Amino acid sequence: MNAPSSSRRRARVRAPQLIGKGGWINTGDKQLTLADLRGSIVILDFWTFCCVNCLHVLDELRELEERHQDTVVIVGVHSPKFVHEAEHQSVVDAVERYEVHHPVLDDPELATWRQYAVRAWPTLVVIDPEGYVVAQHAGEGHAHALERLVTRLEQEHAAKGTLRRGDGPYVPPEPVATDLRFPGKAVVLPGSGHYLVSDSTRHALVELAADGETVIRRIGTGERGLEDGDAATARFSEPQGLALLPDGGVVVADTVNHALRRVDVETGRVTTVAGTGRQWWQGSPTSGPAREVDLSSPWDVAWFEDRVWVAMAGVHQLWTYDPERERVEVAAGTTNEGLVDGLAGDAWFAQPSGLSADGARLWIADSETSALRWAERSADGDGYVVRTAVGTGLFDFGHRDGAAGQALLQHPLGVTALPDGSVAVSDTYNNALRRYDPVSGEVSTLATDLREPSDAMVVDGDIVVVESAAHRLTRMRLPEEAVRVEAVAHRTQREATDVAPGPFRLDVVFSAPAGQKLDERYGPSTRLLVSATPPELLKDGAGKGTDLFRDLVLDPAVPEGVLHVSAMAASCDDDPDNEYPACHVHQQDWGVPVRLVDGAGARLALVLAGIDEGAEGAEGAEGVDGA
Repeated sequence: MNAPSSSRRRARVRAPQLIGKGGWINTGDKQLTLADLRGSIVILDFWTFCCVNCLHVLDELRELEERHQDTVVIVGVHSPKFVHEAEHQSVVDAVERYEVHHPVLDDPELATWRQYAVRAWPTLVVIDPEGYVVAQHAGEGHAHALERLVTRLEQEHAAKGTLRRGDGPYVPPEPVATDLRFPGKAVVLPGSGHYLVSDSTRHALVELAADGETVIRRIGTGERGLEDGDAATARFSEPQGLALLPDGGVVVADTVNHALRRVDVETGRVTTVAGTGRQWWQGSPTSGPAREVDLSSPWDVAWFEDRVWVAMAGVHQLWTYDPERERVEVAAGTTNEGLVDGLAGDAWFAQPSGLSADGARLWIADSETSALRWAERSADGDGYVVRTAVGTGLFDFGHRDGAAGQALLQHPLGVTALPDGSVAVSDTYNNALRRYDPVSGEVSTLATDLREPSDAMVVDGDIVVVESAAHRLTRMRLPEEAVRVEAVAHRTQREATDVAPGPFRLDVVFSAPAGQKLDERYGPSTRLLVSATPPELLKDGAGKGTDLFRDLVLDPAVPEGVLHVSAMAASCDDDPDNEYPACHVHQQDWGVPVRLVDGAGARLALVLAGIDEGAEGAEGAEGVDGA
């Protein structure tokens, strides 16, 4: 459904000021205002560094940022989900880690998020050179639409004399000399006892001696790219997970290249074994020859049951790669984001980011649900089931030990099977190493004061932790006793939206980009999936459909909850003479906290692309609908 048409001219909405208690990053300590940016086309990127979809958008924006560097200023507005992400140094680290080359406003209290009525990570808001909001886009897949809009705005405002060309306000930070820079994962190489580490921010692999410090060699040029070759010529793009293969090779999750690479440890030669370099989108094949199927941000890999299992963070699934047959396929997950156990094909994940095999179980760090989960063979041996050891869902997290049912983690990125049958969790945003004992069902803390641990390995009875934000490997004894930590619990800090109980209208606003139309050559080009936490919140309206609107009924007996909405729209160039028009997929998942209040609004608009013309009166004037 496109945005409702209107016979009246829509009032122009002035962009609200940019405010954030954390201040500015990448500006040379200058405090920017929108007045400083007048004359430029400004794109606000509301992001948070835990969110893989936000990382996808950072990559989508790189080319546009380079092509229009004299007219466009991208401003990242960092709007945290997790408590750890509200710490200023963590944001500074993330800006360097992900090579963000534009100004970033650190908004730990979500002040600018509220000013612009943002409801989801990521959201892009476009402001014209005169300071007015002209478009809003949620989710991924909008690079083509932004390119067209920016080109049109350049032409219009050049003609009006309101476009200012020149250098933007970006000031790069001073480079820091370290052997590793935000390393992601590591493995111990058999025979030598050396470590192979994914040096993620520098787009390379580093082999360290057994002391964990001495550099033996680097594999990869250090420049972002997808190139096979020897150690001196190969290129990666933010590699993460590593796994030893039975033949002695190492498979690498080359995350931003959406590919799996194989490294010959003896020669250092790198070859691509799975993925095309393109990101997987809904409707793409989910199995087939490994080099012909698109992948989406593989974050970790593990050898389990005679194949490589892949934590496919970008689509909230587990995939497998069979080196012998040279094939990939989905093994678990639906692409819906959340925490649902059961048969592998029905399970929901949320950015699985760490894997470790232990006998009959594959342990999973499911980062966005702050959960420890596992997959194992089903009772009949025909397929797999997924279970949860620790974690309750997308919105609850913290640092709490004790019985697994009430224990809390905060965005763990790594998991390691220990020799005694227990599991170590790299509890990344708690800066801690945790332990889960499947026998007792208890969770404890092994170590604190680590800096964003993202992986760990057992070496001769010790444990070696990848301290990503400290740029090092740290070796420690496996403690026999737990560390005492004061228990804390948190919920995602977004304010709930007041909505009316009973009949309720959900509208996903989507306007095809200029020069495009909805692609209906092969059936409906839109998709909408709605669910709720708790499920009882929705008396009617849950499930899948092809319209971008849904009439819901909210149960007055459930005072609050979260509406989960997933929308997708495909648009193609509107050129009847072109037999093969270029097509683009736009998609986003929302988790909207709602509170049922008598007399509140009975409509919720979520903007996928465009401006919500359905908002009236003062609401539109205040910019609630996309400003």
